[in-house]
Amino acid sequence: MNKLELLQRFVADERLSGIASKLYPDETGKGDAMRIHLRGLVGSAASIIAAAFHQSVNRPFVFVLNDKEEAAYFQNDLQQFLEKKEVFFLTDSFKKPGHFDELNNSNILLRTEALNRLVNSPLKNELLVTYPEALMELVVSTQALKKSTILIKMNEKLDEDFIIEVLVSYGFNRVDFVYEPGQFAIRGGIIDIFSFGNELPYRIELFIDEVESIRMFDPLTQLSQKRISQVTIVPNVQKQFSGSDKISFFDFIPEESIIWFQDVTYTRERINSCFENAIALAANIKEKPEDENEEERELNSTPDELFCNAETVMRALDKFSTVEFGRQYFFKEDEWMLFDMEPQPSINKNFNLLIDHWRKYIANHCAILLFSDNVNQFRRLDSILEDLKANITYQPVNFAIKEGFFDKERKIACYTDHQLFDRYHRYHLKQGFSKSKSLSVKLLRELRPGDYVTHIDHGVGVFSGLEKIEVNGQLQEAVRMVYRDNDLLYVNIQSLHKISKYVGKDGTPPRINKLGTDAWEALKRKTKSKVKDIAKDLIELYAKRKATKGFAFSQDSYMQTELESSFIYEDTPDQMKSITDIKRDMEKDFPMDRLVCGDVGFGKTEVAVRAAFKAVADGKQVAVLVPTTILAIQHYKTFGERLSEFPCTVDYLNRFKSAKQQKETLQQLEEGKIDIIIGTSAIIGKKVKFKNLGLLIIDEEQKFGVAAKEKLRQLKANVDTLTLTATPIPRTLQFSLLGARDLSIINTPPPNRQPIETELVVFDPDKIKEAVDYEISRGGQVFFIHNRVKDIGEVAAMLKNICPETDITEAHGQLEGHVLEEKMIDFIERRYDVLVCTNIVESGLDIPNANTIIINDAQNFGLSDLHQLRGRVGRSNKKAFCYLVTPPVSTLTADARKRLKTIEEFADLGSGFQISMRDMDIRGAGNLLGGEQSGFIADIGYDTYHKILDEAIRELKQTDFKELFADEVKEEEKFVRDCTIDSDAEMLLPDSYVSNINERLALYTELDNIEGEEGLKSFDQKLRDRFGPIPKEVKELFDGVRLRKLAKQLGFERLQQRRGILKCYTVENPESSYYDSDTFARVMGFVLRHPQRCSIRQMEKNMLLTIQSVNTMHQAMEVMKLMLEESNLTQP
Repeated sequence: MNKLELLQRFVADERLSGIASKLYPDETGKGDAMRIHLRGLVGSAASIIAAAFHQSVNRPFVFVLNDKEEAAYFQNDLQQFLEKKEVFFLTDSFKKPGHFDELNNSNILLRTEALNRLVNSPLKNELLVTYPEALMELVVSTQALKKSTILIKMNEKLDEDFIIEVLVSYGFNRVDFVYEPGQFAIRGGIIDIFSFGNELPYRIELFIDEVESIRMFDPLTQLSQKRISQVTIVPNVQKQFSGSDKISFFDFIPEESIIWFQDVTYTRERINSCFENAIALAANIKEKPEDENEEERELNSTPDELFCNAETVMRALDKFSTVEFGRQYFFKEDEWMLFDMEPQPSINKNFNLLIDHWRKYIANHCAILLFSDNVNQFRRLDSILEDLKANITYQPVNFAIKEGFFDKERKIACYTDHQLFDRYHRYHLKQGFSKSKSLSVKLLRELRPGDYVTHIDHGVGVFSGLEKIEVNGQLQEAVRMVYRDNDLLYVNIQSLHKISKYVGKDGTPPRINKLGTDAWEALKRKTKSKVKDIAKDLIELYAKRKATKGFAFSQDSYMQTELESSFIYEDTPDQMKSITDIKRDMEKDFPMDRLVCGDVGFGKTEVAVRAAFKAVADGKQVAVLVPTTILAIQHYKTFGERLSEFPCTVDYLNRFKSAKQQKETLQQLEEGKIDIIIGTSAIIGKKVKFKNLGLLIIDEEQKFGVAAKEKLRQLKANVDTLTLTATPIPRTLQFSLLGARDLSIINTPPPNRQPIETELVVFDPDKIKEAVDYEISRGGQVFFIHNRVKDIGEVAAMLKNICPETDITEAHGQLEGHVLEEKMIDFIERRYDVLVCTNIVESGLDIPNANTIIINDAQNFGLSDLHQLRGRVGRSNKKAFCYLVTPPVSTLTADARKRLKTIEEFADLGSGFQISMRDMDIRGAGNLLGGEQSGFIADIGYDTYHKILDEAIRELKQTDFKELFADEVKEEEKFVRDCTIDSDAEMLLPDSYVSNINERLALYTELDNIEGEEGLKSFDQKLRDRFGPIPKEVKELFDGVRLRKLAKQLGFERLQQRRGILKCYTVENPESSYYDSDTFARVMGFVLRHPQRCSIRQMEKNMLLTIQSVNTMHQAMEVMKLMLEESNLTQP
């Protein structure tokens, strides 16, 4: 039975169709409002009934659920049953429902989009789901919205000046590139607009004054995604329209709409309560000084101008038909319908009980349906039923609903996999626009005049912008760099890969180099020598590991599959890949050494649990090493809970245990009675003996001391090792390390996790009370971080004074072990509402119920520390909040302001990489290569360091470790790593094509780093999409990139193309194997075959080939191709 057949079972119900026929019998849509009660509905049955009604009644439906979460689940269920019909979701405009002091731009955008789609829909049977807080907000009138909406269609006339005038009058800002709502950009015949009524911005391409194409595009990449035939442009309804243009939602929707209520009484009371909150807030704003609460003042209206009260809502319902489908009813019914249903019974994973239930259903000729959006769960159940020898047939339905039910009349049992297996089911809502998504890494690394820049050949200088220069009468563009004593260097745009933004330690300014001296080369040689030593050690370890005979673990057992299926969340693709890589490593016969890198909250612990269980299943012991005692307890709880239903013993060892307890644990470990031991560096101490250690898991290795690291180094050579880290590792470094260490990156956040709402606030007792009260009111807990032990008691007392009804405890590292343990366990087990503590919670602590964190004196924390602390919340389905409490911003240092602004902007999960880039944080390199490298990075800059590291590793692979990397070396045999091109051809991005200097520089850099033809084609398409047809000068640029690739293949280090002559300089090292190679023979053969055009002469260190009649980049490229293609007929 598919979803359509299931729906038809309900549509065919004569009672349902009878009630449906009485709803507005006349086609005018007028008539008496009917009151309908649907009784006995349980689970997700209400959404199926609503879908069935919608098939029979061609009217708009509005569903009012009790809160945002209920509404979101209902909208998801309804959307599943009405697959082809969009179900709109009307959200409120604020960060917290019912708290009207902070607007949420993402919510405003989603709300405007829903209203805009409703008002412009040609259909008369739209569906919309909402909740009391969203329902009570006044909306812009239909007339005002229609009047302010611009409709742009394909092939219609559009005057550019007119659209600019209208957009400016609507409050849109003109920018170079559009990345957030309320912006527009114009480049040639391309207009980019980000409307408030659409989730993505639109690109309108004109041919003279006619709309040639309309495309949605991604603000992050600026690339088009999908073509459409028309678009509506809507202003910010929150700012654009005054109170006189605002009406009740019930005046906005058509009168023939049918309003469905989960609970009318609750809706009325909730609206009343929220309206009173709004009155209190308005009074509070009035009392505060003018310069405070700027965002609050945006409301700048009385509650009556923003919201309607419960009385107004109830009066408005007089003209609408209503359907009540909850447990209690408000209106006297005109019609009612009783359903004989039961909720899905709880079996608590007792599958024999499930089999009994299902056998009864089958005996009564009932259909059994199992709903799941994960095909693995069907396989899992099939496997269980097979093991229990239960010959039962059910019908899999490949989508998820919130709750199962049994309909006795229709003889249908609808079950959900997440209720059967106690898994977590999460609704999916549009997230709306997130500003942090628009801040790409490219933006973070953007060069501005005055920035420090490193040139690989000349050292550190100051970037002074792009400058037009004339070469033999042709216009070109070059990067201008200033060195010591105001020496100037112009860098050809063909050599941009040689320069990079200087990124050093803690933003300390570097030493500017002097042009024309050997100092820079000497520094590079010294760095390379040191880097080579480190790289050699890493590769030696790798080689030793590959040569060591280790234990090859068996393939997955049935229990391993069951453990993985029992994970209550969905695996992310990166998690799956990491787990697959780890298992493959464990099944090999040499020791594994894999590093798993993933941002906070990305599921690294689950990866570790699965690896540990795989080892235990093969009779091996596992040691889990963590940096703090708190984290040891956390992991002990996590591992214990995940493995509680499997034959596996988990214990921990840390200073919280008494000497007697520690001795008992050590003895059991030696006897093999403990399978998994978790602890701090004590577990790798001399006293610790394992019976059969097979896997070592290290959490945040960089946080251990030198002695512990040395001990680990010895252990790693013989035992499979898995290291977890939340420190972001930049991609450049990933490539360098791939030869020395196996690496898995978890970049994808868990599905539908919400960004953490991060706010910078000045210390205000009212604000703190409001944040704490709000979290506790929704059943959550709060972290209050205060990083000074000496006055932490006073802070806890102050909090108690502000929130007298709240249970508060305090914790810090100086407490006795057992006291700290008790406090943490009490907080985890919800005996306290607020934990006032130092940053001891920074590493890996996972308390899903704590979803608000207040960080006191946030200006004193480093950026990555703030990111780690913030990662303690937002680990469940609830919206999380992080408050950074500081003195007034004007009193902070520039660096502190920059740090706090960054953490506020990057609120999305997975923003750790961007944060480390903005912070110029080089710990990613230090962790893996050792802290002593920090000095070199400070001298030469991060990117240049990586280039030298890459070169060092490549050289080692080709010399000291040639045999180990034989395949790689053979593949990579190139005589020239780089080729410089000097030309008088007109090669540039004209100002008229790309007017923004920073964007031109970014595009030059991107183009200069492209290797293959596929990359060039993609770049060509990108330019056409964003800027229009490609000009001649840009085509020359493309040919320059192609030419450089061909020249490198032929062993040319430098090309000079001027006044119709092409000069090619070969490898500068006379000892190079290039001069004995087929490549050089090919070049010489070409010279001999074309004596009229070519000449070659010996220079001091290399050879110079001169070729006549080469006037363009394209002609130079054709000559190179000819050289490569012609068979080598004549040996020189």
